[in-house]
Amino acid sequence: MSTLTEAPPPLTPAAPETKPPRKRGRWTPYWLLLPGILWLVVFFAAPMVYQASTSVQTGSLEEGYKVTWHFVTYWDAVSEYWPQFLRSVAYAASATVLCLLLGYPLAYLIAFRAGRWRNLIMILVIAPFFTSFLIRTLAWKTILADGGPVVGALNTLHVLDVTSWLGWTSGDRVLATPLAVVCGLTYNFLPFMILPLYTSLERIDGRLHEAAGDLYAKPSTVFRKVTFPLSMPGVVSGTLLTFIPATGDYVNASLLGSADTGMIGNVIQSQFLRVLDYPTAAALSFVLMAAILAMVTFYIRKSGTEDLV
Repeated sequence: MSTLTEAPPPLTPAAPETKPPRKRGRWTPYWLLLPGILWLVVFFAAPMVYQASTSVQTGSLEEGYKVTWHFVTYWDAVSEYWPQFLRSVAYAASATVLCLLLGYPLAYLIAFRAGRWRNLIMILVIAPFFTSFLIRTLAWKTILADGGPVVGALNTLHVLDVTSWLGWTSGDRVLATPLAVVCGLTYNFLPFMILPLYTSLERIDGRLHEAAGDLYAKPSTVFRKVTFPLSMPGVVSGTLLTFIPATGDYVNASLLGSADTGMIGNVIQSQFLRVLDYPTAAALSFVLMAAILAMVTFYIRKSGTEDLV
C-alpha cells in the first residue's frame, strides 16, 4: 500500500513592504487655527502681559515708569476702591436677576407659543443692537426724566416711596440714582439673556411635556420638573453673558448715575484717562478680572450643568 503525497506549492517571493499613503491635508486644521491663535496672542495675551507689567511699575508719566515689582499697588487699589467693587457687583447682580425674570417668560413665549410671530419677536429682541450702545443709554435719560410720564406713574403708584426707603431713588427723582443705573444695565444686556434662554428652550423635546401631562402632572409641575431643569444651560449662559459685562460697565453709571453711584469701571476709566495713574488702573483691572473669574467658577460648579449653549 503506498501513500501519495502532494508536493508543497512553490514558495512565492514576498511582496516588498509599502508605506501607507501619506494623508493629504493633515496640517490643514492647524493652518486654519493659526489666524485665530495669532489674533488671541496679539490682541489678548500681549496686552494682558503688558498690563500685568504695568501694574507692578512705579514712576510718573513725565519721568517714565519702571518695573519695580511694587505689588503694594494692588492692596492700595483694593483698600481705597472696595466700595466701588461691591457696588458694581450689587448693580450687576440686580440687573442679572431682572433680566432673568423678564427674559425667561419672553424666551418661553418665543420657543413654545409664538407660532408664526416667532421671527418678528426675535427681530424685536435684537433690534436694540441696530443702534449704538451710547444712544440706547442716552434714551433712558429721556425716559426717566424728572416730571416725565414714567416718574409720574411711579409716583402715582407710590413705588418711589418704597425705592426711596430702600435707598435706590432719591425722593421723586429717578435719574442719578442706583435705580436708573440698574434700569440701564437691564435694558442694554437683556438680549444677552433672552437669546441663550430661547436656544436652550427650543431644544427641549415637546414630547416630554406631553408625557408629563399623560402622567397627570400640573402645568406648574411640568415647568418645575421638566422645563426649567432642561433649560439650565441657557440660564447659566444668559446670566454669565449678563453679569460679566455688567460688572465692568461704566457707560450706564456715567450717563444715568452720579458720583455716588460710580462703578469700578468708572474708576478704571478715570485712572487711565484723567488721573493718568496707569499702575493703579492696571491693578484694578486685574483685581476685577480675578474677582469675576472666582465668582464665575463658583457659580458654574454650583449650577450643576456643564452643557452651556
